[in-house]
Amino acid sequence: MTAAEYIPTQRPAGLSGLLHVLDDISTIAVAVSGGVDSMTLATLAHRAPGVSAEIFHAVSPAVPPEATRRVRRYAEFEGWTLRILDADEFGDPDYLRNPVDRCYFCKKNLYSAIAPLTTSTIVSGTNTDDLGEYRPGLGAARDFRVRHPYVEAGFDKSGIRTLAADLGLDDIADLPAAPCLSSRIETGIPIAAETLAFVNRVETTLEERLSPRSVRCRVRAEGLVVELDQPTLDRLSESEAADVSAIVSNIWAAANGERRQIPPVRLAPYRTGSAFLVADISIR
Repeated sequence: MTAAEYIPTQRPAGLSGLLHVLDDISTIAVAVSGGVDSMTLATLAHRAPGVSAEIFHAVSPAVPPEATRRVRRYAEFEGWTLRILDADEFGDPDYLRNPVDRCYFCKKNLYSAIAPLTTSTIVSGTNTDDLGEYRPGLGAARDFRVRHPYVEAGFDKSGIRTLAADLGLDDIADLPAAPCLSSRIETGIPIAAETLAFVNRVETTLEERLSPRSVRCRVRAEGLVVELDQPTLDRLSESEAADVSAIVSNIWAAANGERRQIPPVRLAPYRTGSAFLVADISIR
C-alpha cells in the first residue's frame, strides 16, 4: 500500500461515519480551495475504497497562488483526477460590487462552472462550525444540491485537523485558516484583481519576515489594517511595528505608483471576518 492509499486501520472518531457518507454518495466531485477542510476531504474521498472522486479547483485573482500550487502538488502525489477551471466570478458584477452576500455569488459561479463538467454529486468542505456563522455561500450550495459530508458526519474544524493528521497530511493539518483574498476587502468596497494581488503580496512578505500564526491585510474605508495574532503583535517593538507599516506602504506604492495616494496603515489584533460588515443583512 502506498502513502496515497493509506487510511488508518485504527479508525479515529467519526471516520467510519464519514466514510459511510462518501460511500453513500459514491461518485463525488470535490470542490477544493486549497485549505485544510477541502484538501482533507479530497484526499479521503480519493483514497476511500468504492468511491470515485473527481477534484475541481478554481483559479482566480481571489485564490492565493500558493493554494493552487498546494493543490497541484497533492494531485500529483495522490494521483487525483484534477480539473483546474476559472469560475469567472470576476465577470459577475454582483460579485465585484462586494455586497454583504458576496460569497453567494462566488459559490454560485463556482458550482455553475463545475456542474456542466461532471455527472457526479458536488461536495464541499463545509463543517459543523460553519453552520453557526452567516454563510451566504450555503444558499448557492442548496441551489446546486451540493452535499456537505463533514456536516452529515458531524465533523467540526478541530475534528478535520485531527483527521488530516491521522491521514498523514501533516503539512495540511496545521494550515492556518485561509479564506479567499476577497474576504480582506471591507463590505461595499468593490473587488479589484490588483487590490487582491497587493493584499497577497503584503501577507506573504510579512509571513516571511515575522512568521506569525495569523496575518491579514484588510482594505477598509479608513485605510489599510494589518492584523496579526496577539503573540506576534505583542513581541513587536515600536520600531518593528513602524517597519511593518513601511513595508505595507512601499508595496502599495510599488503596485499603484503615483495613481493613488498611500492610505494610512495601522496594526491591530487578528479578528476573524473583521472586514465583513453585516448592516442591512439579507440572508439567502
